[in-house]
Amino acid sequence: MTLSPELLLHGYSIGIFPMAEHREDPEIFWVDPKLRGVFPLDGFHISRSLARRLRQQDYKITINRAFGDVVDGCADRSETWINAELRAHYLTLHQRGNAHSLEVWDRHKLVGGVYGVVLGAAFFGESMFSRRTDASKIALAYLIDRLVQTGFQLFDTQFLTPHLASLGAIEIPRAEYHRLLEPAVASIADFTTPLEQSPQGVIQRITQTS
Repeated sequence: MTLSPELLLHGYSIGIFPMAEHREDPEIFWVDPKLRGVFPLDGFHISRSLARRLRQQDYKITINRAFGDVVDGCADRSETWINAELRAHYLTLHQRGNAHSLEVWDRHKLVGGVYGVVLGAAFFGESMFSRRTDASKIALAYLIDRLVQTGFQLFDTQFLTPHLASLGAIEIPRAEYHRLLEPAVASIADFTTPLEQSPQGVIQRITQTS
């Protein structure tokens, strides 16, 4: 398959996404799951321990400061679907304003992050990584708060993992996903809007505490 940034965005707009079998595999294929992972934007579960971790504020959150490093952090594992071609296309989409990252820092060290593709008011979460306890959970909490505050309607996680399910993500049928996708892509949201994202504000806005 010959990919281009335009083809990638078209794929997302119709509900499919690309993957490779592994890092060294040059072949890329489209995926269209029967059951789609999504994160209800009013359904993030904050445990008491995560709330305490957020309030400690022994970390710093940035947006789009280290997009390439976040992609590399996500690919830095024994098995990854991010090959060299996909990495290059995500960097191009980032340069065009259609892909964004959220970073978690411990002083000057990148310890976690998440990145995804944006079309309209839909955020297609691609991957996340963590090099410190709870760093990926912190990233997701701040990401969802940002999506809520900036008018996003859909947070697509592609698949549902036990980790995501424990935080509030769910699976929905393909037809239901497409019903949500169409109006979200046709709407407008700005991921890069400057925001107030204090830990207490994040906890209050993303609702569910257990």
